[in-house]
Amino acid sequence: MKVAPKLIFLFKDADGFGTSISDSLQPNPNSTTLRRLEDSFQLSLERYGIRDRKASGNIVHFVDHDGHYQVTLLLMQNYEPPVLVCAISEVLASINGESSSIVPTVVLPIIVATPNLKLERKYSTRSDKVSLYGVQIGPETDITRDMVAKTQKPPSSLQIHHEPLACFLQLVRVLKLPTFVLIGQSGQHKFEKDLGEELEMIYQIGELLTSISSLCFLRERITWNPTKTSKEVEEPWRALYG
Repeated sequence: MKVAPKLIFLFKDADGFGTSISDSLQPNPNSTTLRRLEDSFQLSLERYGIRDRKASGNIVHFVDHDGHYQVTLLLMQNYEPPVLVCAISEVLASINGESSSIVPTVVLPIIVATPNLKLERKYSTRSDKVSLYGVQIGPETDITRDMVAKTQKPPSSLQIHHEPLACFLQLVRVLKLPTFVLIGQSGQHKFEKDLGEELEMIYQIGELLTSISSLCFLRERITWNPTKTSKEVEEPWRALYG
């Protein structure tokens, strides 16, 4: 799979975050050097013994006037384990395969629900209106170095229970892909002012992505529908391990 040196990896989550980021990042109207090309992909999972599913999603390339890929957005469909890890593995392998002439720097923006973020009491997640954390994985690049300078390092006590993120982190480490993970937090908000704070967090994520991509971020394209639950919902398979 051909991608640009800057790859923004997104999951098509139920809340609409991944889709909103993909739709909101557009060529800068003040510049005519980039055009947006949209496509889709389907990758076989047969080598994992999965014949009835494929790793699929949408892909957007921002191409300059010479035909060079400058930025790629990859929006992957959501899957449940065990298909999830197989799908992520196949997608990451395809962008890092022998046919690829470059090793892209991968940026994963993701939003995690407050109940799935565990911190020591002195780092209470409820005390911060906007919490954005950044984590560098693998080799350092100009992009990861820039993102580190613009984000907050997570406290050592932070624990994140998020299956797609856990699978992604394991695989990029194995593949030694230069990666930066941008982590936002969403709560179980009931009031409009709280949702406004979450939207502001998404806007900040969008602005950070534009700072490394020479794109613009259209706020009006954001569609944010956070799922409201009364308690943390664990993945069913975790019950097998107590």
